[in-house]
Amino acid sequence: MSTSLEVRDLTRHHRGQQTPALNGLELAVDAGTCLAVLGPSGSGKSTALRLIAGLDAPTRGAVFLDGEDVTNTPAEKRGIAMVFQRPLLFPHLSVIDNVAFAARAAGLSRRDSRSASRRYLEFVQLGDYADRSVADISGGQAQRVALARSLAAEPKVLLLDEPFSALDSALRSDMYALLRSIRDELNPTIVLVTHDQSEAAVVADAIAVLISGTMEHHSDMRTAYVRPSTLAVHRLMGGLNEIHGSVASGVHHSELGSHALPAGVCVRDGPATLMIRQEMVRIVPATAPAVTGTIVQLQSVGIRQRARVRIGTSSVFVDLAPHVDVMVGAEVGLELPTEALQAVSDES
Repeated sequence: MSTSLEVRDLTRHHRGQQTPALNGLELAVDAGTCLAVLGPSGSGKSTALRLIAGLDAPTRGAVFLDGEDVTNTPAEKRGIAMVFQRPLLFPHLSVIDNVAFAARAAGLSRRDSRSASRRYLEFVQLGDYADRSVADISGGQAQRVALARSLAAEPKVLLLDEPFSALDSALRSDMYALLRSIRDELNPTIVLVTHDQSEAAVVADAIAVLISGTMEHHSDMRTAYVRPSTLAVHRLMGGLNEIHGSVASGVHHSELGSHALPAGVCVRDGPATLMIRQEMVRIVPATAPAVTGTIVQLQSVGIRQRARVRIGTSSVFVDLAPHVDVMVGAEVGLELPTEALQAVSDES
């Protein structure tokens, strides 16, 4: 089912807007992989999906499937299926007839289209709901039906536009597990739009971050967390630590002292911000390292605690291991592993 997807210089400028909704997007998604497109509301995520699907025409740029330019190919002939945030089921059709819609549209009889589609309804664990009205199923079940309907069209690429955002946390977990099963069984190429970095981390192999219509980062998931390209990407990925200072000859200088940047992190000399994930900072005895500070706040984060450590006018957030027991006011040391450090120029 899967195929490679590539977009080149994909741009959409809506009439009446001064700035493009999407500006020069460049992406390559390998066959059978899942890419998450992450960004805040209004960043151009859904615009990108609509252009890939052929629902809107780009102002410039091109879309390729397995190297073939499909930019001018009608949406219904691209072999791309899209699942939206709302299921958008046909209210006058039963569950199975919703799933069978593509087969019916292709000319199969009602009996044959139902037979061909039942596999996908079983796949989303709703085989017993085939003859129900879509008015009689829950929101989570409706989204499963929408997913089955898309899969029944046997698309080359599956596009998911925040399809889980309206579901509660338990239902989202169920849908993530279902998506993993779909990937194992059918191996589709998937592009998932989301504003939730945790969701992206659970389901995707790679991530592209859009900010104000421009792609600011594209990498595997770990790199996006540890080596964000910009401060905006760092914040969107849930990073909290931003230490202002300057870089000279590959060393960042700040109130935290001097820290050599890891190989591969290239920042020009001058004002720069040091970033490190709160999960990667470690509390150690105050006598051990050069960096010492005072715990000024403790906050519960699930079963763990998050400490805010004051060092001069700077603060460093630390996610504490479950066995670490500290108190507000305590003097502590901080260990910042070199391989966890990232810096960006303040002038970029």
